[in-house]
This record gives sequence, structure tokens and C-alpha cells, in this order.
Amino acid sequence: MFSKENFPSNSFLSKRILTEIWIYPIKSLGGVRKSSARVMQKGLQYDRRWMLVDEQNIFLTQRAIPQLALFKLEESESGFTIRYQHDTIFLPAKEEPQGNPMAAQIWDDVVTVHEVSRTHSEWFSARLGFICRLVAFPELQPRPVDPDFAIRDEQVSLADGYPLLIIGESSLHDLNQRLAVSVPMDRFRPNLVFSGGEAYEEDQWKNFSVGVNQFAGVKPCSRCVLTTVNQQSGEKGTEPLATLAGYRKKNARLPDGQGKVYFGQNVLAIDHKEIYEGDEINLL
Repeated sequence: MFSKENFPSNSFLSKRILTEIWIYPIKSLGGVRKSSARVMQKGLQYDRRWMLVDEQNIFLTQRAIPQLALFKLEESESGFTIRYQHDTIFLPAKEEPQGNPMAAQIWDDVVTVHEVSRTHSEWFSARLGFICRLVAFPELQPRPVDPDFAIRDEQVSLADGYPLLIIGESSLHDLNQRLAVSVPMDRFRPNLVFSGGEAYEEDQWKNFSVGVNQFAGVKPCSRCVLTTVNQQSGEKGTEPLATLAGYRKKNARLPDGQGKVYFGQNVLAIDHKEIYEGDEINLL
């Protein structure tokens, strides 16, 4: 499934266009679609620069709390309006957090973060029904990408492990043909979505450009139960993970990753300029 010989000989000749750009300012909350975005070292600007942590300062996600999907964000010039049902609160994008620095855990990493404000933390705590805090990850605070896959000692935001994720529309179409009920792309929370090309060809991408920016595909993305959370209702099911597990486990590039389910490609940015919906993608 993952070898290049499985693709038709003309698959790398069809035109590929960037059709969607997404950021997820607060990790595991709703995404914001953009017509253009600035590429930064840690990923797209404002992507996963904030997250919720519990009383032990451990990060929170939809894996354990699918209700987080119900928090939706809208962007304005100065920040983001966070909406939960009929309630809203504003998150300034460029103001410095008010709180003192603290250590927080995200997977195996310990990062230095700052509480945004007591007001924000109390707002989230009241709606989730337990004590949590909203914290910000300053741009200059380090969090290195896994050195086994880094190219130039890249850094990453509060994303799971890599600055960007790209998925082809053809890959989702192929998956949906196998499902009884189709799922939208938001189940997979990509940053970049493209048209053209063959299903799953992004698994093999190494060096490519989007507009004037060069990127490097470094590692297919392993998927988890978050993909089973309906991003509109917050309900968790079994699909599409159950179907993906039937045909998307093997990965020749990751011999130690047998048994994991893959969908999409993790990406590092080589250049740090603006990208736009409609940009052409070229494999280098």
C-alpha cells in the first residue's frame, strides 16, 4: 500500500493544488480555515500555540474529552473568539500571557508555558466541569522535533509531534468509498489539504513546494481515537479508525511502527513565507 510501485505511472504528473489551509489555535479545539497563512518554524502562525492542561499540568485532548470538539473558534484581526454553545470569550493573539511560567507535559515532552489569565481558565473550567487552565506556548520557547526525523533542528508547537500535516482529497475519497457513512476531512485535523494526485501518494512525498515555500515530508501520521470524534456533535464512535485499521497499518518507512494506523503525512517547513489557497504543489 505504501510503495511507489503501487501508484500509476502518471500519478506524479497530475496537477496538485492547495485547496484548504487550517490552523487549530488551541490544541484539540475547533479549527480555523484561512485563505492564506504565514509559515513559521513551529508551523503555521497561531497553530497550536495554546492548550488546556489539568491540575497536574498535563495536556488535555479529545482522546479523553471529546467534548472539546464543541469549542469553536473564529479569527479576527486581534485574536480569536472562542464559542461554546451560547457563551463566548475572546483570546488575544498577540498579548503576552499574564501568568508566571510553568512546566507542562505534552506526551513525553516538558515545555515551558504561561497561563493566559485566570479569567480564561475559569471560563473553560466552568464549561468542562473540572479544573483546568488555558496556557500559551511562547514562540521562542524550545520544543525540538524528534531528532530521528529533523532536518535542521526544527522546532514544533503544541502539535503532537510535527509542525504540519498534509492530506490529499483523493485519500479521503478512497477512505469514504470504504465507509458506510462518509466522514469529512476535519476528523483528521490537517493543516494543508490538496486536490489532484493519487490516493495516499503523500505517504511517499519527501521534498515538495507549495507556492514559493519548500517543505519536506518526513513521516506518515499515525492515527488514534480522536479520528472517531464527530467534530460537530462531540460524539465518539468507531469509524473511520476501524476501517483504516483494515488496510492502513503497514508502513515500510517505519519498520518499528507495525500495527499503527496511518493517514496523512507529517511535514517540516524549509522556507518560512506566506502560503495561499490555490497555490500549486510541485514534487521536487
